[in-house]
Amino acid sequence: MPDIHVSAAVIVDDEGRVLVVRKHGTTRFMQPGGKPEPGESAAQTLIRELHEELGLQLDEADLQPLGTFISEAANEPGHRVIADAFATTIGARSATAQAELAELRWITPSDVATLPLAPLSIEHLLPIAWPARTP
Repeated sequence: MPDIHVSAAVIVDDEGRVLVVRKHGTTRFMQPGGKPEPGESAAQTLIRELHEELGLQLDEADLQPLGTFISEAANEPGHRVIADAFATTIGARSATAQAELAELRWITPSDVATLPLAPLSIEHLLPIAWPARTP
């Protein structure tokens, strides 16, 4: 199974909601982030992607490494995604869907059963955000 390497952000707000995004032409929501450009570290990739996709200005000190996780890719059948994940907060900064994003949502554990989510989100990243509340 071919691999897709990405960096992903687990962003939790003060109310315990998690930010997920959906790209144009897709149905599944996932954590914001994306694929690296040549020579970028995982953190540099995420900082660039969060700026391009959400208009956020972060630096490496804002990111807390969570680990590397592997799941079936949400939008590329027959591929798996290998994600370097980071936790971050955005405080009072507002995120706006831009670039290839069609939509963003702040979700709660009750949304997991009804919202189409990427396998990486369901299997690994949401359980990190909500350790005692994710089914």
